[in-house]
Amino acid sequence: MNKQTKYIFITGGVVSSLGKGIISASIGKLLQARGYAITIQKFDPYINIDPGTLNPYEHGECYVTMDGMETDLDLGHYERFTDIHTTRHNSITTGRIYKTVIDRERRGDYLGKTIQVVPHITDEIKRRMLRENEPDEQLDFVITEVGGTIGDIESAPFMEAIRQLRWQLGRNAVSVHLTYVPYLKAAEEMKTKPTQHSVKELQGMGIQPDILVLRTERHLDDQMRMKVASFCNVDLDCVILSEDMPSIYEVPVRMLEQGLDTAILRKTGLPVGESLSMQSWYDFLDRQRHAEGQIHIGLVGKYDLQDAYKSIRESLTLAGIYHGVKTVLHFVNSERITADNVSEQLADMAGVVICPGFGQRGTEGKILTAAYTRTHNIPTFGICLGMQMMVIEFARNVLGYPDANSREIDAQTPHNVIDLMEEQKTVTQLGGTMRLGAYACDLREGSRAHEAYGGQHTVMERHRHRYEFNNAYRNRYEQGGMKCVGVNPAADLVEIVEIADHRWYIGTQFHPEYSSTVLHPHPLFLSFVKACVGNG
Repeated sequence: MNKQTKYIFITGGVVSSLGKGIISASIGKLLQARGYAITIQKFDPYINIDPGTLNPYEHGECYVTMDGMETDLDLGHYERFTDIHTTRHNSITTGRIYKTVIDRERRGDYLGKTIQVVPHITDEIKRRMLRENEPDEQLDFVITEVGGTIGDIESAPFMEAIRQLRWQLGRNAVSVHLTYVPYLKAAEEMKTKPTQHSVKELQGMGIQPDILVLRTERHLDDQMRMKVASFCNVDLDCVILSEDMPSIYEVPVRMLEQGLDTAILRKTGLPVGESLSMQSWYDFLDRQRHAEGQIHIGLVGKYDLQDAYKSIRESLTLAGIYHGVKTVLHFVNSERITADNVSEQLADMAGVVICPGFGQRGTEGKILTAAYTRTHNIPTFGICLGMQMMVIEFARNVLGYPDANSREIDAQTPHNVIDLMEEQKTVTQLGGTMRLGAYACDLREGSRAHEAYGGQHTVMERHRHRYEFNNAYRNRYEQGGMKCVGVNPAADLVEIVEIADHRWYIGTQFHPEYSSTVLHPHPLFLSFVKACVGNG
């Protein structure tokens, strides 16, 4: 690690879900635009080793890095904003910290000493915050977001680690604190007292914030900003407003206008130059503001919450912007889809995404969806389990296997067109044992997928699954009209299926949404949305 690396610590107060991930990603984007090499990492105080076994209702989407780490959805924001590739070293939980320390204790590495939160747990947190496990990195800034809210019991060791690092690093460390300023309708006033208390609690932990970002639904005038600055011992130009925006992609520009990046540079003793390369971002925002018309796309899945399919939603939104339209997304609960109501449930949809997931619940609704969109020539994109449901539907209704299924859903099915991967058959632990991360996929020349990827022969895509297309049936599918046009060259695993004479009917075993960014939307989403625009 470069000795001149600067460290930015981002904490939150008052309430959770204020958007620390968006602020972290925005800071990263602005520093990148000034030519600095950055990375962003997330420290989560929960004791799970990773979010891989968490229900989406508990934690939203599980995002997967190129090297196969199951992580918090904020890493998706980091990658979409900055185009960096995060790794397992960008996502740390209390569970991983404690497991590392306990494993060392069991090996005798501590030479018989009593293991304590301070210094052993905090030292391990500091080591990870300084990225000592990546000694060859050459970074100008490391941005560290700490999950949760100031005052949470479980976040105390992280706050202590930050306190120590602030003293150790001096001007090479900056503390950014995000708080909430509520509006009381009865009093018709904005209230800064919660922010003052949040900062006071942070100060009580030995951390004086350098910069405050105030999350608010209404504009705060300079007089109120001065009040916050005075009570919290922060410079006025370091009190930044984060107001509601029409889009999260407006946030970096609003932070730039208020000088958040220049405040960080001043605090770390770096020159504030004139060089700023944001033109491509401005071009994107211009596209977004001038997008005309709408296309309605159905998301068929079983998790009725926005964050469960966060990357898919953002990928569709981005692809729509690049085609000059606004994508209006409609969640359709697959558990409520029946043969009698499927046409009503999918009415007026220009296209349908059959979403990923696990388990039996809602799968028959996804199969009914695949049948309806296939027979009605509606653009359809199946992702992971969604692709598997398209395969099962085709087997039942085209290939003549009415009892076809996945071993995941029916272990006794006589036609297991989706089967458990061979290497998964001896797995007993659920956490971190799936086929995870980036693998190669060879594309068949002349296929729609090959065309969408711009004629590339081989692509790298990220995975998160245990079950696969059963190659024993591959020839029957090829003969029946569902082509296996993407295959992993090492394992001969079918990665992409498509029906050539359909308007757009493609399923992928991998998750293309993990690779779609603001400036480089994923080619399959671009191709799918283009077909939807033509069908709208």
